[in-house]
Amino acid sequence: MTKPEFIPAEIGTRVTAHALHVGDRINTIGFETEALSAIPLAIRVGTGGVAVLFRYGVAVLIGLAPEEHSRFLETLKPRIDGKLARPEEEAAILAFSGEAEDQVQSGGPIQLRDMSPARLLVVADVLAKSVVLAHDEREVAKVFEIIEPFAKELADHGRTRRNRKGIMQLIGSALLVQHRVSGRVAIGEKPDVLWDRPDLERLYARLEDEYELKERLDALNRKLAVVAETANTLADIIDTRRTLRLELIIVGLIAFEVIITIYQLYMGKDH
Repeated sequence: MTKPEFIPAEIGTRVTAHALHVGDRINTIGFETEALSAIPLAIRVGTGGVAVLFRYGVAVLIGLAPEEHSRFLETLKPRIDGKLARPEEEAAILAFSGEAEDQVQSGGPIQLRDMSPARLLVVADVLAKSVVLAHDEREVAKVFEIIEPFAKELADHGRTRRNRKGIMQLIGSALLVQHRVSGRVAIGEKPDVLWDRPDLERLYARLEDEYELKERLDALNRKLAVVAETANTLADIIDTRRTLRLELIIVGLIAFEVIITIYQLYMGKDH
């Protein structure tokens, strides 16, 4: 549940919300500071900034000065598991409009009725999901780059020159991305803050449409289905090769046994 405090701001104030996907997980236990929210953890930073930390590896920093931004990320480093070599980033401008309704204009600033923690949590949730989707889209694209030459080879020649180790590496790459992406972040679920503040449903829906969360999630799931099917196909190719090898061995053993039997019969006649 969020507290009723407001982030200090006047009508016309603009602040930057900066989302960073920094790793696989962020340990949020033990932050000794004033918390505006427990799930996700939202804390005050500096004079008028807010940091919203998501356990699935995203930090959304709102209204931080450049030096506060850098200093906070340094303090966050020991809490990051599976740190990404290249963090995914996304930024948005938040404007305190003071109007009766929140406005989300395409390509423009997100105009908020107020800078309350609840509204900031809604914005942070959408930005966090968007930046994770961007990272996962990049990871899936890498797997497709690996799979494409293999698929072309099969299409052109009806077979592949890759050995068992090469095919197993392709399967491993496909399954690893599928494991990392599938179900790690509940993109389709609404933030917890909406249970306490159903009046913010419209703001969330507008942000969800602006960042195309549903469309991007559907596209990602379709690609993951292709990755899974490719992994199954590769496994079938390995099984087929193994079966063929066993059949050849069996045929060879039978042929060897027939030759031995004929030889024994021939030697028996001579005696």
